[in-house]
Amino acid sequence: MTQPIVDFVNDAVDGVQPLLAAIADDIWDHPETRFTEHYSVERLAGCLAAEGFDVQRGIAGMETAFVASFGAGKPVIALLGEFDALAGLSQQAGCAVQAPTQPGGHGHGCGHNLLGTAGLGGVLAVKAWLERHPQAGTIRFYGCPGEEGGSGKTFMAREGVFDDVDAALTWHPETFSGMFCTPTLANIQAAFRFKGVAAHAAAAPHLGRSALDAVTLMNTGANFLREHIIPEARLHYAVTDTGGHSPNVVQADAEVLYLVRAPQVDQAQSIYERVVRIAQGAALMTDTQLTVRFEKACSNYVPNLTLERAMYGYVQAFGVPAYSEQEQAFAQEIYRTLSAEDIASNMASIERIGGAAGKAFSQSLAGKALIDAVAPYAPTSAILPGSTDVGDVSWRVPTAQCFSPCYALGTPLHTWQAVSQGRTSLAHKGMALAARVMSATALALFTDDALLEACRQEWRAQRQAVPYRCPIPDGVAPSPLKG
Repeated sequence: MTQPIVDFVNDAVDGVQPLLAAIADDIWDHPETRFTEHYSVERLAGCLAAEGFDVQRGIAGMETAFVASFGAGKPVIALLGEFDALAGLSQQAGCAVQAPTQPGGHGHGCGHNLLGTAGLGGVLAVKAWLERHPQAGTIRFYGCPGEEGGSGKTFMAREGVFDDVDAALTWHPETFSGMFCTPTLANIQAAFRFKGVAAHAAAAPHLGRSALDAVTLMNTGANFLREHIIPEARLHYAVTDTGGHSPNVVQADAEVLYLVRAPQVDQAQSIYERVVRIAQGAALMTDTQLTVRFEKACSNYVPNLTLERAMYGYVQAFGVPAYSEQEQAFAQEIYRTLSAEDIASNMASIERIGGAAGKAFSQSLAGKALIDAVAPYAPTSAILPGSTDVGDVSWRVPTAQCFSPCYALGTPLHTWQAVSQGRTSLAHKGMALAARVMSATALALFTDDALLEACRQEWRAQRQAVPYRCPIPDGVAPSPLKG
């Protein structure tokens, strides 16, 4: 960590902070679900093009995936950006009660309006440095669509778009400033559609073959399977098509969507194959026809400790935002809407990444709506029970990611509270902090050859032990959200 980089980045991000806030709010105002993020892409890619970046759109076969580059030669440092929203999470901004702006509408409940925009701020700061300190090297912004249920980065990794990158950096909105330093779960998502025969449920039920019965039997079998898979695995499903609304008709069509998670890709694949056999059994029992549609998958995240330590140095250097009395008061209002379980779960996340120091730190937070210090960092093999397609990037290139405070303590992601806070000055400050940390870490990689080589050596050792295999088969295309 060098003070000249810190000072330069502070000035550079301060200069673009109003622009970043405006773009983040505009994307929040136009929430778009996976692989349909055309408005969001136009805001981000359009800004980068106007700033002199070479922008390539429609990469890896996805209309809303793009890469923006500035500079030439090696090293190539990538900042990753997401911008997709979640279905059904419409919510008014800056409001401490649940109040959708559009019933059934979409909302940025995971902060991706902030996530991608902070990456934009980061690459703009690096560009300004490269203009003042001419040297070989390329800074890139990767516009990554469909993280929520789409694994856009995995499709990008499959097509080789990260193959010439030397290191990748990203972040995620959270309630605290710290490191995302834990492995995650790999996953596989697939839809199971059953085709039966419609019939009058009273006059001629013997002529029918119920697809809904097949879904029900499949779900029952999968629920029994839970006892016989490793405890770290997860098995989720949603019935996406019940076949109709009339109980007096034997449902001829029905579909259920499954998400299988496990610590390693091969473990997820093994469990997925068992789920497929359960579905085949349900089809046999109901005399229906089964079609399996593989939708997406992602690999487990592999931390790069060398790059994490470098990034954490800048997390510490930039500290935490200073909050106004108004921001403190709003955070308290949100805090009062959260359950004790919400708050305990968030504190457990802090403890997971901080070890013994993390536990002491979390205990010091009792009653605080906003966290006023940087969370401790202790590398750990404890698995975060979630998934991210950043995992596939980490298999292709040394990768590190941090957390930045955008929400009141205890705020769970994928909730109306997260949506509400995502379009406030509170969130803007966390976003700007993330831009600072990422750009400073990128500049450290540009200016310290030994650091970059150490990151690469650690990554190469990991890949020698276990080579990368993309979990999405060839021929599977990105799938927009239905409905």
